[in-house]
Amino acid sequence: MNAYRKIAGAVMISLMSLSGHALTNDEAKAERQNIEAQYKSAMAQCKAMKGNAKDVCEKEAEGNQDVAKADLAARQDPNETTQYKARLVKAEAAYDVAKERCDDQTGNAKDVCKKDAKAAYEKAKGEAKVQRAEATPATSPARKAADVSNARKDAAQNARDAEFKAAEQRCDALSGAQKDACLDEAKMHFPK
Repeated sequence: MNAYRKIAGAVMISLMSLSGHALTNDEAKAERQNIEAQYKSAMAQCKAMKGNAKDVCEKEAEGNQDVAKADLAARQDPNETTQYKARLVKAEAAYDVAKERCDDQTGNAKDVCKKDAKAAYEKAKGEAKVQRAEATPATSPARKAADVSNARKDAAQNARDAEFKAAEQRCDALSGAQKDACLDEAKMHFPK
């Protein structure tokens, strides 16, 4: 959960910075140096750790660096494409950390954890696509409404599919009639 807080904090800071002006070359250079220094500091803290805790720490450091770089690119060239890419990088960073955290578990619990991480990733990607559709100019209000509606529909379907796979994985821990009932409930809750 700590990884989510760190990435969420980075996301909040970066979202606030996206609303500002484009950076000068000197400001961008200073930001890149700051990003690199923060990454090196975070990686140095990870060296003292062992096992999966170290792996998680390193994924967090890498993710924070990737998010900061993507946000910097969005601030240097503020448009819907760079902002969309920054949102995707944030989703991917959170996904990578969540998958790494799953390595602390075994068996079906690990599989469920990874499917839950994938479902959260699909939801974040879908939200990024909807935000991009909302920000992209269209030839008419009707076209824009259709584009946003299609993005929402696709995002919801992808998230629902990933959530179904996670629910289906939970059912794999059961057997017999319990497993059948679990699968029936998952199909009802996440219709195709």
